[in-house]
Formats: sequence, structure tokens, C-alpha cells
Amino acid sequence: MISLTVNGKNYAVDVPEDMTLLWVLRDHLKLTGTKFSCGIGECGSCTVLIDGEPERSCMIAAEDVAGANITTIEGLPEDHPVKRAWIQEQVVQCGYCQPGTIMQVAGLLEQNKNPKPQDIFASMDNIICRCGTYQRMKKGVETAINIMKKEGPSS
Repeated sequence: MISLTVNGKNYAVDVPEDMTLLWVLRDHLKLTGTKFSCGIGECGSCTVLIDGEPERSCMIAAEDVAGANITTIEGLPEDHPVKRAWIQEQVVQCGYCQPGTIMQVAGLLEQNKNPKPQDIFASMDNIICRCGTYQRMKKGVETAINIMKKEGPSS
């Protein structure tokens, strides 16, 4: 039995010790916003926040994050500046990679409220978007930063 804290709720899951966090979230907790894509930690679709840091859930055994605070796209408030910016800038095309992308950006902005362009590019460098909405993503990050400057971050 593994004890996990996901989106502020405590769960006890009986899963094999080597099951990845991705499959625990999707199959056992029914939090399907976190997507499976490459399965090797390269694309970013499965990104969640673990203690505020963006991490690839397909590469982490669930038992390794017992005791950590895990946030999925479902746990990010609807009025979070990144979600609002993504809507305002119409970032999403097909949308498949966007939950992980949003979590990547939310993690960046949690650590650095005013990142330089090179910080944004470094953070987004390992996101793979099949639709190629990278320029929209960059604009979305800039808009989220502006929202945070005006209003302060949502939590």
C-alpha cells in the first residue's frame, strides 16, 4: 500500500511497487488530465508538480513520491494565471500536450515569478507539441507573467 497526497487529498493505493505515478494517477485515481504520450520522459505530456517542481510522471515510481505533495492539472485552480493565459491567448490546438505544458509553466512561475526569456525557453525546451503551438505557448507564458504582476498568483 502506497500513501500519496494528490491535489491536497490523501490516497492509499495498492499497486505494484514499480508502477509509475502516471498510471496510478490515470488508472487508479481516475485523474486522466495527465496524459501518456512517449513513455520515456521526453515529451512532457505527463508533467505534474511534485513539491512544486515539474516532473515527468511516466518516469517516477509512485512509491518514490509517497509523502510528497503532487499536483495534477485537475488540482491547478481554474483561475490560475497560466490557465487563464492559455485561454486568453488561444494556445491550445489539439490540446493533448497542454496539461503537461501548463504544469511545466506553472512550476516555472512558482519558482521564478519573472523569468527571463532564456529561462522560459530552457523550461519549455523539452516540451513536444505535435501541433507546433510553441509561439502561442511563449505568448501564453508572457501573458501569465503579466497577470501575476497585476493580480498576484493564484494558489
